[in-house]
Amino acid sequence: MKSMRWLGLCLFILIALGLGASRLSSREARQASQKAATEKHSTPNAAGQKAPAAADQGSVERGRYLVENVAMCEECHTPRDAGGNLDESRRLQGAPIWITPVRHTTNWAMNAPGLAGFEGFTDEQGARILEQGVGPNGLPIQPPMHIYHMSHADAQAVIAYLRSLPGGYPQR
Repeated sequence: MKSMRWLGLCLFILIALGLGASRLSSREARQASQKAATEKHSTPNAAGQKAPAAADQGSVERGRYLVENVAMCEECHTPRDAGGNLDESRRLQGAPIWITPVRHTTNWAMNAPGLAGFEGFTDEQGARILEQGVGPNGLPIQPPMHIYHMSHADAQAVIAYLRSLPGGYPQR
């Protein structure tokens, strides 16, 4: 009976060690890919701005959550295939707007710009869009883009996440 308990305890310890090692290797792989993405942004972007050498990972994860689960940016900024499904191979690369207004709207945007890599925008422009609803041209952003009133910290997190994504792909 004691040997069965001992065997059970040993088995439990081995499983716990295996799970811990798996989590550690997963974390190391995630950190390596984040480091590579961060190094990519240590050179000037299209706007001539230098991105931070090391974005706060918590901020990037917060930005990912806001982009994917709250603002749902993919719905308009990712192209769709012939079946109307999001083309994940061109995620956040910009797309024609697929929805139309229910009433006559003169300033309805026809295209959603690419967001991956956040190329072509400065951090200040991004913050104004996300915090005040003011576009790079100084005018209110066009519908169907939602006007967000994010906190400065949330806007910076969204920008950090978008900059961490590979960008610069031509629209097809």
